[in-house]
Amino acid sequence: MKALWLFSAVMCIFLTTSCGNHRKSADWLTSDDVHIAIDETFRPIMEEEIFVFGANYPEATMKPVYCSENEAIRLLVSDSLRIAVTTRPLSESERKIVESHTLTDRADLVATDAMALVVNKSNPDSLITLDEVRGIVTGKITRWEQLSHSSQQGELKLVFDDSGSSTVRYMQDSLCLGQEFRGNLYAQGSNEAVLETVKEDPSVIGVLGANWLKDAKDSALSSFDNLDVRVMWVSRFSAPNEIFRQPFQYYIATGEYPLLRSVYVITTDPRVTSMVKNFFFFLTGQRGQLIICNSSQLLPRLPVQVKEVSMPE
Repeated sequence: MKALWLFSAVMCIFLTTSCGNHRKSADWLTSDDVHIAIDETFRPIMEEEIFVFGANYPEATMKPVYCSENEAIRLLVSDSLRIAVTTRPLSESERKIVESHTLTDRADLVATDAMALVVNKSNPDSLITLDEVRGIVTGKITRWEQLSHSSQQGELKLVFDDSGSSTVRYMQDSLCLGQEFRGNLYAQGSNEAVLETVKEDPSVIGVLGANWLKDAKDSALSSFDNLDVRVMWVSRFSAPNEIFRQPFQYYIATGEYPLLRSVYVITTDPRVTSMVKNFFFFLTGQRGQLIICNSSQLLPRLPVQVKEVSMPE
């Protein structure tokens, strides 16, 4: 029944677009509006990108829709808008729907993101292995004392942003290889709500995109000590080979931080020149990439020079 409903919804969208008001479509195509669907995980850095782009193109009217990744892709595929920021390109079945609108899609890599695990500031436990994270989301680990580096006891809860988010999909597809989620898992509705829950509840581990780890300066951080939450150290390996890392840009670049995913911008705009295309190339060009490098924990797709620096003791 669910699959049938989804198919019917897609068909209704297609028929409405194909047989609807062509004048409205033409007006939309010639405007300077940029209707863009953005995975809510990337709201902080995309707000910065939109602000700078708007200053450079004052004639542009930016109309961002911050939503779950599922919703962002649905809006793009149904031709409700023609640009989106997600953590995956379109699937073959989604491309076929786009092609039914006589459009094609283009997806470019924008950055590499890290999934951050955060706990209450009063929680002394900040070390966790990848196997333990996998154990939590599959229901094998439900209490703090089951973690090898935990000093506390009691129920352990894991909170996400939204059940249809890219965060949940990443955990299920990449970490659990499609295994069913079990245990004490909760969706809070947004990344902001995840942070607030973690601040209030010491029994919680929050999962969110690393670009939500920011200070008042909204810049890339070299330390997480001044945040309102504690950022966990994650090891790809279990004992005795544990190497714990936090989601800094350096460890994203070297691949030592294990919870990584790609970020894409996708457009279906057929025009050679348009404000939508301008924003697409802004994100993937030097200006947009510098904003990612300097104003977030994400790693830009453009080449960066990684240097090891010896810090004085």
